[in-house]
Amino acid sequence: MSTSAGKETAFNAEFEKSISASDQPDWVKEIRREAFADFVEQGFPTVRDEEWKYTNVAAIAKADWTTASGIVDAGLVDLERDIFDEIGGGNRIVFVDGVFCGDISVLPEGITALHFSEAYDDEAFRENFSKIADPRKNGFTALNTAFTGEGIFLSAEKNSKVEEAVNLVFIGLSESAGFPRILYVGDTGSEAELVEHYLRVEEEAYLTNAVVEIRLADEARLVHTRVQRESHAAFHIVTSQTELGRGSVYDNTNIHLGGKLSRHDLGMGFNAEGAEGWIDGLYLVDEDQHTDTHSRIDHRIPNCVSHQTYKGILDGKSRAVFNGKVFVHEKARGTDAYQQNKNLLLSNDARVDTKPQLEIFNDDVKCAHGATVGQLEEEELFYLLSRGLNEDLARNLLTYGFAEEVINKIKVASIKKALDEAVLNRLHARLDA
Repeated sequence: MSTSAGKETAFNAEFEKSISASDQPDWVKEIRREAFADFVEQGFPTVRDEEWKYTNVAAIAKADWTTASGIVDAGLVDLERDIFDEIGGGNRIVFVDGVFCGDISVLPEGITALHFSEAYDDEAFRENFSKIADPRKNGFTALNTAFTGEGIFLSAEKNSKVEEAVNLVFIGLSESAGFPRILYVGDTGSEAELVEHYLRVEEEAYLTNAVVEIRLADEARLVHTRVQRESHAAFHIVTSQTELGRGSVYDNTNIHLGGKLSRHDLGMGFNAEGAEGWIDGLYLVDEDQHTDTHSRIDHRIPNCVSHQTYKGILDGKSRAVFNGKVFVHEKARGTDAYQQNKNLLLSNDARVDTKPQLEIFNDDVKCAHGATVGQLEEEELFYLLSRGLNEDLARNLLTYGFAEEVINKIKVASIKKALDEAVLNRLHARLDA
């Protein structure tokens, strides 16, 4: 392996134990074995890899991770009442340390929700599982695929409209590695909303290594929100890939607040004309947190739209990385692609590395990208001070306003309220100063 000698041996014992105890069909086990072989070959990425040169995962590679046991503390339900109240809606599909917890889950209505153990005979599952997100993308994706066991398969029927947002709740509890996995398939004309919540109970060190696969058929629509509020001692790695059919619409919002180190590899591909993808994000980090967003948007065919806006607020000695790639392929005439990354530094010790990229192989397109890194505008600050606000309040109002553009996209009132409070708390709750 490329990271540390013998690491594959430690994971090998866990892998062999996992797969020998599994009653999965042979075709799933074969995918898992191939993925583990890919992991052994690749290892964890290092700073020598171009895509990871600003994000050092050596601390993850060196740790002696064990996989979650699946045993959940009976007191967890009471302990997490407030969290469940926050998410909005009556449904929740709960995973603790990556393990599905049916006893504290309330399955949604209007959509098929199957634990992976119930989904192996489903035709849509067989056609899409591990076909959307490439297990060979990096060592983390390969490792998640190798440890596939717990996961949720969601499918929206043709022309169906799921009235209530589906809540997927992932709780980090123990010092272990969890491998949550989501597969969503939206049939022709379907409409649904998914909300992923990544939460913690205590400030423990653990690893969340997730994979999310999404396929939208013609005219399907999906609103997809990710809220990451992991422990500040935890590691959070996720790979998500979405494939869009003709006239489909994907509206994605990503909020990153937690994690000692977090990384999101986000991919979106257009496979038929008239599709739209809207991807927005906010990362708010301080102290010594590190967050990294890598996106790749592939315009493979004509007349599709992708708009991406990411904002970052950095304080303390935090660091952020944004690398957004938009590929407009040779046949993708009529593409409308826009990408922007804005960063606000609240500390002289904070650092951001931003690199939006466009690669265009067709002249008949409308494309733009840009990035900014700066501090609060002195003119705006002076305006508020001249209206009688003290300096702390004025700075926090401006910072809060910078973040709210992304948070206001979220339509679930309870989630938006919780995020508003989280942002205020991260600003040291000085708005009443």
